Amino acid sequence: FDAVAEYFFFEEFGTRFNFIAIDYLIYTKEVLRTIRESYPMEKIFGCIFLLAGLLLLLVREPLAASYRYASVFRQRIPAGAGLFLVPVVSLAFVNASWAHISGNNYANELSANGIYNLAAAFRNNELDYGSFYLTRNEENVFQRLRRLLPEGSGSASPLHGIVRDVHPAGPENRYNVILVVEESLSAEYLGVFGNSEGLTPNFDRLSVDSIFFRRLYATGTRTVRGLEAITLSMPPLPGTAIVKRPDNSGMFSWGTLMREKGYDTRFLYAGYSYFDNMKSFFSENGFTVVDRGDFSSGEVSFSNAWGVSDEDLFVKVIREAGKSYATGRPFFHVVMTTSNHRPFTYPQGKIDIPSGTGREGGVKYADFAVGRFLDQARREPWFPDTVFVFVADHCAGSAGKVALPVERYHIPMFVYSPAHLQPRRVDTMASQIDIAPTILGLLNVGYRTKFLGKDILQTAPAEERAFLSTYQKLAFLRGNRLTVLSPKRGVESYIVTNPGDHLSPSRPVEADVTDAIAYYQGADYLYHHRHDPAPR
Repeated sequence: FDAVAEYFFFEEFGTRFNFIAIDYLIYTKEVLRTIRESYPMEKIFGCIFLLAGLLLLLVREPLAASYRYASVFRQRIPAGAGLFLVPVVSLAFVNASWAHISGNNYANELSANGIYNLAAAFRNNELDYGSFYLTRNEENVFQRLRRLLPEGSGSASPLHGIVRDVHPAGPENRYNVILVVEESLSAEYLGVFGNSEGLTPNFDRLSVDSIFFRRLYATGTRTVRGLEAITLSMPPLPGTAIVKRPDNSGMFSWGTLMREKGYDTRFLYAGYSYFDNMKSFFSENGFTVVDRGDFSSGEVSFSNAWGVSDEDLFVKVIREAGKSYATGRPFFHVVMTTSNHRPFTYPQGKIDIPSGTGREGGVKYADFAVGRFLDQARREPWFPDTVFVFVADHCAGSAGKVALPVERYHIPMFVYSPAHLQPRRVDTMASQIDIAPTILGLLNVGYRTKFLGKDILQTAPAEERAFLSTYQKLAFLRGNRLTVLSPKRGVESYIVTNPGDHLSPSRPVEADVTDAIAYYQGADYLYHHRHDPAPR
């Protein structure tokens, strides 16, 4: 059973069992339904039982003989103790990093043991940065971090202070904001990035009609990583995302900021938001949560394991926007889609790819739903004064020959408001943590901030950088140089060559290492000390 399960897991994620598998053991409702809708389970289980039965026939004689062997309990103690010590010793001394036998990540994964990896992921759900990663003197870290941040944060601040004031150049624009986080929308699927399959005509059209950010990178490989970066504007921490951690309230978030500005703030999700702890995180950090449980039966035309279809979700978004608009308050809605996710099922007859046949259909249907959403929104009274943001949570797949294939983190972003924003193309390298400061900059919002991100539109070429991560590796991308921090205080450096999934080892650049540590060590400190009084 394990061998078969690992085969399909590896086919989907390019890795042995890891923390994703832990999540799947916790959120069984969505996962079991997804598995049933994605794979021929009757045939798979039939083959497993057949093979197990054949093996049982082969060993039935020695097995029966073992039952006939007579012994007393004290005779069995030495052998039992020895067998018991095997997992105990392996738990204490065997490290999953021993499987790293090559520079090829696929080879490392194949050399690993899936069950051991599963246990290791369960134990290491959260990694303490100070215990496992390279650190520097705290005072030096925060001095450097303040110099890296904009808005004059290098002034005389307390030792660990990054609080600073953003002063806009003009009057504040109290436009509505609808931020749509598209499930698994890799840049590689869009025609504007060279894809020739014609999957994204609406997004390709948006690339002409909006402010189109061409060099944006996701911080991680999971939805919660993307949501964390977008709402908190901070680099990823090792281990699991903050969204999933039990103590994640009281964060300085985009939602709390907008709520303080008088906005009606909502998080709308197509599925049940208990998944990945999203309900707790968003409700405790400035949002009202609207999820699958808030849809009436008449509002659902199609659903699968992960939630209602993107079309149904967008109809709900328009209705919720109407409610907010009726109060006379501007609104800020964050929307998380699910249709571009296995099992890739959606209403039949909407696109020319049959439902449930693969990722291409999921992408094309997601694009179709966005086009329909904008067509419907244009008929609403709140449309002229609304800024629409479309961005991916992460790429469709992150597996590659190297542990951090840069191109597998490349995502698009579109900012669309025809009445207020002039279309243009932005080629500045940026991160998901920069989205909140950028949109706030477009709105000319003045605010006191703790964000670690920057306004992309105000970033000089010399200040470009992005953040990438896996469960344990924390990367800092500057130009074509990738600096990677890893457990056991490891530092690696690579030159990124085209295509972006090829990395050539190089000597670390001290300035890159210093800046990477400043961001990651600083973010870890700020997360663990967020309940301390904010410096003024």
